Amino acid sequence: MADWAPIAKEYDPLKAGSIDGTDEEPHDRAIWRAMLARYVPNKGVTGDPHLTLFVARLNLQTTEEKLKEVFSRYGDIRKIRLVRDLVTGFSKGYAFIEYKEERALLKAHRDANRLVIDQHEIFVDFELERTLKGWIPRRLGGGFGGKKESGQLRFGGRDRPFRKPINLPNVKNDFYGEGSSEKRNWSREGTRDWRTRDRDHERSRDKRWPERERSWAWGDSEREKDSKEERSRGRERKDRDR
Repeated sequence: MADWAPIAKEYDPLKAGSIDGTDEEPHDRAIWRAMLARYVPNKGVTGDPHLTLFVARLNLQTTEEKLKEVFSRYGDIRKIRLVRDLVTGFSKGYAFIEYKEERALLKAHRDANRLVIDQHEIFVDFELERTLKGWIPRRLGGGFGGKKESGQLRFGGRDRPFRKPINLPNVKNDFYGEGSSEKRNWSREGTRDWRTRDRDHERSRDKRWPERERSWAWGDSEREKDSKEERSRGRERKDRDR
């Protein structure tokens, strides 16, 4: 628990697939693919990874000019790389923005997250491909993205950090005789009191039993009287009808 942190310091697909980073078995196939993947960061990417932001959830119509207009408010931009499809040339909905100064990077990371651009709420985080050890991209089953509908949730990032594990203390159960001797003696005395109470209850019940028999006998006699009266009334009615 001392080394616990809501943001992952080293990427582990198994921990990223767990809400608190304590799972021991993967719960979906994507995690298996990420665990078996041997990913090497793209060496063709240039620039300083510690000065680069990752911008996702972009509108597919958003262009480099629009990104430059928005993110230049936080500082001088050195480079913008909007990722596009190699065949169609259409935007894939995410980009990388490299700043000249760390101050501008931190300001954009703090203020630009959840900003609305072209009717889309964007997501902004630091670049992780070249800065987070063991990083596996989402296309190989890793990453910190995903939607709730897909069931492939990933934790440990800014958008969905780890939840702190529940650490319950070990409490001894006195029901099985654990704990101090004083408690055990007290419980024995308590059982003796219960036994005496049971005996008193049985004695009082034996005393009340004759009274109940009398009441039941009295009730039977009353019932017999009522039944005799009803019979006599029925006979009188028959005689009248004749």
